[in-house]
Amino acid sequence: AMLVIQSALIALGHPLSTFMGLASQQADPSSFAWRWPIAFQGFFLIIILIVLPFLPESPRWLVQHDRVEEATVVFAALESKHATVNDPKIIRERDLVMASVQRERELGEASWSEVFTEGPNRNISRVLLGAGPYMFNQWSGINSLAYFLPITFERNIGLSTQLSLIISGVLGVQYFLVSWLPYFFIERAGRRTVMILSAAGCSFCMVMIVIMLEVDTLVSQWVFVAMCFLFFDIFSWGILPVSWMYASEIMPLRTRNKGVALGVSSHWLSNFAIVFFTPDAIENLGPRLYIIWAVFNASFVPITYFFYPETARRSLEDMDDIFLNERFGVTKCRKPGPRKLDTDSDSELEKEKMPSAMQQEAAY
Repeated sequence: AMLVIQSALIALGHPLSTFMGLASQQADPSSFAWRWPIAFQGFFLIIILIVLPFLPESPRWLVQHDRVEEATVVFAALESKHATVNDPKIIRERDLVMASVQRERELGEASWSEVFTEGPNRNISRVLLGAGPYMFNQWSGINSLAYFLPITFERNIGLSTQLSLIISGVLGVQYFLVSWLPYFFIERAGRRTVMILSAAGCSFCMVMIVIMLEVDTLVSQWVFVAMCFLFFDIFSWGILPVSWMYASEIMPLRTRNKGVALGVSSHWLSNFAIVFFTPDAIENLGPRLYIIWAVFNASFVPITYFFYPETARRSLEDMDDIFLNERFGVTKCRKPGPRKLDTDSDSELEKEKMPSAMQQEAAY
């Protein structure tokens, strides 16, 4: 849920930047027109600096530093305003984290060489699978559109700069609003399903964008605009949230920090590459640029179906067992795990205290 909220807040940056550009475009020609949009970003940093001293530390971090009582208080605050440190559910959550932290201490932090070694836990396979959704995010073409949407509207369908900025801003607002919707279905539907449907839908939108730009009539131009809106919506329902959560759900504890870091770095490296070459691609390829994104999105469908195990409603220990039992890359784990009630937490705690498959392999 928190990662869906994070994804939605990332989407909020799009309309903010677009409307800031619109405001600057209306200003009298001066250095203020470009200085203000840059300086305005500091406003959010100031908010963070003011709020940070009042935010509690992560419960896991507190447990790692032997501040268990403080961690219990934070767990209770996160549960509800009526929860107390003596509630059975709060105690179970605390004990689960304590057991997990103890296991991390026993296993220790993995070296970089271990991260890039397959081994019994299939470390390098998990790193590559974890980096995949981050790269799907960028190579879907989302930022090739988002960063240059006003220019795209101007050059492809002849809209004025002002109208292009207004439409881009409205699209960004819709993008932000619909990106909250996965909060209600991503656990029930599963990561694989929403990723596959989202990638297929994004590919369809890109194909339609190419067709509409080639037809080049007044009606097709506005259908092109509609397909841009639809592309952002479909992207936000699947690729966007899954890309930010998948890596942390499949990494073994021992290599988790380094593995997720590699995935995030692949995301921003891809972002740099796409933003760097998109202006020249728009100039030289025209509508054919969107064929590239259509092919990429279409390729994500079979890749996800065959190689990505489902992580919804599964613990890290569950994923360890799945990777230990699937040796040849093609996954058989294609459905979400069973629903678990709060009353199942005791059995989960016992599971935490038992040697996991990962521990057994590490000992071996």
